[in-house]
Amino acid sequence: MNNKILSFFSGCGGLDLGFENAGFDVIWANDNTKEVMETYKKNFPSTEFNLEDINLIDPLLLPKNVIGIIGGPPCQSWSNAGKKRGMDDPRGKLFIHYISIVKEVRPLFVLAENVKGILSKRNKESFDMICSEFEKAGYDLFTKCVNASDYGVPQNRERVIFIGIRKDLKIKYEFPSPIIKKVSVRDSIGDLVDNVLPMGCNRQCLFPNHEYWEGSFSYIYMSRNRVLDWDGQSFTIQASGRQTSIHPQAPKMIKKGKDIRVFDPNYINLYRRLSVRECARLQTFPDDFIFYYNNINEGYKMIGNAVPVKLAENLAKSIKSCLPMRILKYERNKFECVKSSLNIYANDEL
Repeated sequence: MNNKILSFFSGCGGLDLGFENAGFDVIWANDNTKEVMETYKKNFPSTEFNLEDINLIDPLLLPKNVIGIIGGPPCQSWSNAGKKRGMDDPRGKLFIHYISIVKEVRPLFVLAENVKGILSKRNKESFDMICSEFEKAGYDLFTKCVNASDYGVPQNRERVIFIGIRKDLKIKYEFPSPIIKKVSVRDSIGDLVDNVLPMGCNRQCLFPNHEYWEGSFSYIYMSRNRVLDWDGQSFTIQASGRQTSIHPQAPKMIKKGKDIRVFDPNYINLYRRLSVRECARLQTFPDDFIFYYNNINEGYKMIGNAVPVKLAENLAKSIKSCLPMRILKYERNKFECVKSSLNIYANDEL
C-alpha cells in the first residue's frame, strides 16, 4: 500500500510524528527555520529534510507517488495575540501558496492546521478565500475547530483543521469522535517532579531536556493565574520560555486587584516555569524524541509551535480509515505502470 506523504512548515515534527504513528511515511519535509533542522533530522533520519523558503520550491521537483500533503502554515497572521494583518501579512499569503503546491501535486488528501483566530469576523474574507482556493484546486474541504484535549492531549488547545479530499474520490470525510476520558496534567508530568534543573546548570538532566527557563515575569503575565492544576488540563503551551506556565507544585496565584496576581510569599520557592521536557510531554512528544538547541528558548519555541502528536495521530487515523484500500492500491499501481513505461522508453532510446 502506498502511504507516502510530504510535509510543509514541518517545524520539529509534531504533525509528522503523529502521521508516522498512524502508519504514514513522511518521505520529504520542508521548513525555513534553521533552528529546527537538527532536531528534525535526528528524530526523522529516513526523511529528506529541505531547509528552504516555500516560495522558492518548484512543485515539479517534489517527490512523486505521494498520497498526501500535510502542514501548518504560519499562524501569526490570524492569531488574536498577533498584529492581526491576515492576508496583508506575507506570512498569511503562504497559506495560498501551500494550496498552489497541493494543486500541482494532486495528492489524495491534504491537511492544514491553524489557530482559532482564523475563524474570527475580521478574517472571514481571508478564510473564505482559503476555502475557495481548496475548491478550485479540486478538493472537497472539511473544516472544524477542535480541542486537542478531546484527543488524548492533556492541554486545552483549540485549533482549526482543514481536511481536503480529492473531488474525484467522492469521499465524505468525518472528523474523529472525541476520546471520552481526558488526560490530566498529573497523568502527563507527575513523574517529572524531581531532577529538574534551571537553564545553564552544568549538571546532566536525568530526563532529556528537563531544564527550565529562569527570568522575570511581565505585568501581563502576572495579570492572570499561570499555575497549572494537577487534575485538569494544561493551558495552551506557548512558543516562548518567558510565557511558559508555572508548574502545578505551586499554589495558585493570589488576586490582589483587577488584572493583578502575585505569588504566595509562603511558597515562593515552588514557583518555576515548566521545563522543556514537561512542555514536550504536554504536547504528547515521547521522551525518546530529543530536542536540540543552543538557547533554551529555542526548545520552548519548537515545542510550542508544534501540533500535539496525539491530535495529529487521531486525525491521521481518521483520514486513513476514509481512504478505501482499493484507492490506495490503485494509486500505487498507476505509479508503477507509469514508471515501467518510462523505463521502456529509456531502453528504446539506448
